Amino acid sequence: MPTDPATVVYNLMQKDPSIIAAAIVQGRDTILYSTDNWEIGADVSRVISSWNSLTAQFIMISGVKYSILQCTSERLVASSIRGEGHIIGAKDEEHKILIYLEPEGDPRWTMMDIARALSQLSSKQSYMDSDSQLGSESRPSTSAGANIDPQLKGEVQSFLEWIKDSEGLSGYINYYLQQNNTSIISELSKVYAELRQIFGV
Repeated sequence: MPTDPATVVYNLMQKDPSIIAAAIVQGRDTILYSTDNWEIGADVSRVISSWNSLTAQFIMISGVKYSILQCTSERLVASSIRGEGHIIGAKDEEHKILIYLEPEGDPRWTMMDIARALSQLSSKQSYMDSDSQLGSESRPSTSAGANIDPQLKGEVQSFLEWIKDSEGLSGYINYYLQQNNTSIISELSKVYAELRQIFGV
């Protein structure tokens, strides 16, 4: 069952204090919910239109120009060249989440949080029944599967999507490899070793 927009935004802002304001849009320009400190009604239609075009160079919100750094059918990242913050967006077939991030905020991590929040709004059921089982015919204990937190499961699914996205995890890993960032590469090798240990490979 989908979570109501106000709760989704509240939880998102609690998790990431660098989010200054947020809005949830349905369709082209129907604002389902917006924080009191952000009036984007006059701009939302143009912002969504620019996003949908996938070719816009910038967006304008409340008279501030944000240069588009990343624009795909599912995500939008734009930053003010004058250091007035960032606009981050995520969308699916039903909803769009737009957030205003403070200048010191990190759009990469915020994007992951927004993608997770977006999945909480969806009215669509998972393509696989939650009772379905994969793998061998030996059934795992029912109690283990019954206690899985749906939000935790949603986070793992969002993580999987981020891994598969060429502009997601692999893009960041390639970037830091090219930069020869020894501290990041060292941490990544530890994570890689831990993942191999978890899956026994």
